[in-house]
Amino acid sequence: MSPVSSGATFVLGGARSGKSRFAEQLVTDSTLERHYIATGRAWDEEMRVRIDQHKADRGDLWTTHEEPLDLVDKLASIDGEGRAVLVDCLTLWVTNLMMEGRDMVAEFAALAAYLPRAKARLVIVSNEVGLGIVPENRMAREFRDHVGRLHQLIAAVAADVYFIAAGLPLKMKG
Repeated sequence: MSPVSSGATFVLGGARSGKSRFAEQLVTDSTLERHYIATGRAWDEEMRVRIDQHKADRGDLWTTHEEPLDLVDKLASIDGEGRAVLVDCLTLWVTNLMMEGRDMVAEFAALAAYLPRAKARLVIVSNEVGLGIVPENRMAREFRDHVGRLHQLIAAVAADVYFIAAGLPLKMKG
């Protein structure tokens, strides 16, 4: 796949690296209407608390859209000039797709194809999961592999790519 630039910014980092805060700051510094697509599902109480905390941290300047599966359709429905859309995060989206038995190749291709056509300022967040040890079970290895392939597709079409570690951004592209 040859790189095609879009206005999208892709923000990667480990757990608790500061990637969501960095991504939100990219949007907060603008005068654009703010939309937040949350892909997480509250599978348990701990996750419910995390989701509620993220909502509270963002405040009422954001319109939140919870969409665990149909990310491209949701993007298309809110896309438009004068808007910023933050997607947080792709790894939770991949988890949801796997749990539902969705066609990963088709879903990933649809997202990568949509990004260059978007009119809104897009910021996409994901967890880098390929820097650790090889997972011990098949499902975890498949997850890591799916996420790695998705990251390569999104990084190829994004205009800017950042890696966040310890709250510090490293610009990798753009």
